[in-house]
Amino acid sequence: MPLNSRFWAIIFLSAAFFFSGCTKKKKSYDFDPKNTLFSRLGAEPPSLDWHKSSDTTSAEVIMNMMEGLVEYNLSDPELSLKPALAVKWRAENKAQRWIFTLREGVKWTDGKSFTAQQVVDGWERLLNPATASEYAYFLFGVKNAKAYNSGKIKDFSQVGVHVNSQGELVVDLEAPQSYFPYLLAHHSTYPIRKDVVKKFGDQWTNPRNIQTLGAYRLVKWDHDKAIVLKANKDFYGGEPPIKNVVLHIVKDAQAALNLFDTHKIDILDSLPSVELKHLRKRPEYRTVPLLGIYYFGLNVKKKPTDNVLVRKALSMAIDRKEITDMLGGGQVPMTSWVPKGMFGYMPDKGLKFNVKKARELLDKAGYKDRSRFPTLKLLFNTNEDHQRVAENIQAQLKRNLGINVELGNAEWKVYLSALKSNNTPHIFRMGWIADFPDPDNFLNLMTSYSANNHTNWSNKEFDRLILKAATVTDKKERLRLYGKAQEILVEKEVPVIPIYSYVSTQLVSKRVLGYASNAMGIKKYKEMRLQ
Repeated sequence: MPLNSRFWAIIFLSAAFFFSGCTKKKKSYDFDPKNTLFSRLGAEPPSLDWHKSSDTTSAEVIMNMMEGLVEYNLSDPELSLKPALAVKWRAENKAQRWIFTLREGVKWTDGKSFTAQQVVDGWERLLNPATASEYAYFLFGVKNAKAYNSGKIKDFSQVGVHVNSQGELVVDLEAPQSYFPYLLAHHSTYPIRKDVVKKFGDQWTNPRNIQTLGAYRLVKWDHDKAIVLKANKDFYGGEPPIKNVVLHIVKDAQAALNLFDTHKIDILDSLPSVELKHLRKRPEYRTVPLLGIYYFGLNVKKKPTDNVLVRKALSMAIDRKEITDMLGGGQVPMTSWVPKGMFGYMPDKGLKFNVKKARELLDKAGYKDRSRFPTLKLLFNTNEDHQRVAENIQAQLKRNLGINVELGNAEWKVYLSALKSNNTPHIFRMGWIADFPDPDNFLNLMTSYSANNHTNWSNKEFDRLILKAATVTDKKERLRLYGKAQEILVEKEVPVIPIYSYVSTQLVSKRVLGYASNAMGIKKYKEMRLQ
């Protein structure tokens, strides 16, 4: 999913303003610290509608107040799956059919029973074209799901999901898919209460209206200030040890660090790179490699980035190591697309740093006279480190190619809207953290049918390779297909410029126990406790 909230999506906010805001709302957040976890969100969540949300800020909240059929075992380095709303599952027909036995006795927060039909309802809403979900493609492996989403099929009963006479959820796929259960840990596949959505419309995620199945329930959403969760006493897994969770929305990294130092925040990630030299000496400091990539997208329909020679020149003129050395957080420079630590990681793929070749490509593109090259516009979501990276790239392209880049930035929600508009800039910063630990999650991102592909680029052969690889069970063959796909993406067509593979840097208070730092950056409050 887009790495926004966890690592960026920060706009300017003074610490004084934050504290004054807290003073006015003191009673709302005045819980007993012994029973309350205080954490930080780097931005206002754009949406808590799990079928429409596409960012990690929203996902952190959603994944703690809702449950999917399965969830990750965060204590397992391999991130295996464990039961959640489904107690067991099995594959038939060489993994082309999956059957899930659901947990009995589960209640929504209003006391109504959880049913298998609510899973079907959730999938229908996710795939319904009217929802316009950026994650609809997650279920395109299900029989007729893509056709329903495109409007070719109007009757959802023709989509390959139904409830059998034993109350089990039966899923028929277009082709075998061994990793299919992993998709169901993602929030976009969660069940839904159609009656709640129908009754409240766009306001159904309001704390007064929303009904959930997770260990915590949403009790307050004080926009741009905080989100408050309280333990769900009727949670099927038992009431969680931590009774309250207060998520302060702090958009300035230094202000957030000050709050941690004054014991007002217990967990802090996305640490400011300029402070890492000192922070890594602290006992609360943690670092863990993430299955994620930091990259720049290129608008292939906007001159001059519509020219593949220009796109190649830009990629080859950027020294990734210069950027990671500047940040100093242990990030791994990369020119390929699948992150380090994941099956399909191929560091030899991609265009390597070569100023001489980059200049030749720009000459060949018709810009030997650099004064004729138009100023490029580069947009990033507001964040100190994103600005440092953008300024470095601006300087490198001036130094290495003699071209000008104009920088712009916007708050996360506004930034996302800009990328979805018809006026996407030449270059835009993005990131992706694994939704599930498989290369399909990264390469599917750039298919023609992915709503998270904002480059306007499409390639039929690339699509074919990704669809084929998803159905192949032989690892060597999958690797070969993903290798060919990466060659198209980052060597031949270049609609994206990978920069580095992520590393998460965190400060975790010593009073927090049971927090398993993991390669997907997931926080599960129900598994934590306080001392």
